[in-house]
Amino acid sequence: MVDNPSGNIDPAKVASLEHLLDRQQITDCMVRFSRGMDRFDRALFLSAFHSDAVISAGDFVGGPVELYDWASGLHEQGQSATHHNLLNHSCELDGETAHSETYYLFVGCNRDNTNWLAGGRYIDRFERRSGEWKIALRCNAIEWSSVLGAAEIPFADVVDGHLNGVVARSAEDISYLRPLLNRRKLSNKRS
Repeated sequence: MVDNPSGNIDPAKVASLEHLLDRQQITDCMVRFSRGMDRFDRALFLSAFHSDAVISAGDFVGGPVELYDWASGLHEQGQSATHHNLLNHSCELDGETAHSETYYLFVGCNRDNTNWLAGGRYIDRFERRSGEWKIALRCNAIEWSSVLGAAEIPFADVVDGHLNGVVARSAEDISYLRPLLNRRKLSNKRS
């Protein structure tokens, strides 16, 4: 909630700001879910869900801990990299509850040198508990899926291609580096 002790701000603008802040917290929650899965960051993944949330995804129906264990095992065994891309997002706020629909595009680099693509929508009920928006109920509506042949990354054999950091499905990933530095630029200055 936005505090307005002086009362100088137009109440309609305060309401709009609160609405935008709620929407941003919900979007941030969706990103935590996706990033947590792609980086195998269990704590980040679980931070997107209330502990008693119920999720249905394909054959899976269960809670967030069981979902993480099931999905991370599936992705570890089947893919060397995954991207859970979030696309169109609509969200209806109703007090301490919100209903959202988020389109997604899943891309997985399969261990058999194919690529798995799938698209669908996350249909979610969010609840704000103790001031924090998290997913309380999710239905993963998988709408299509296909497998394509893989191609080599054109710059994969570039010398020191990962000088700025490695790509990893863990906290070793470049995205966790703080502070993020351009190590290639630093290396060139030293030469």
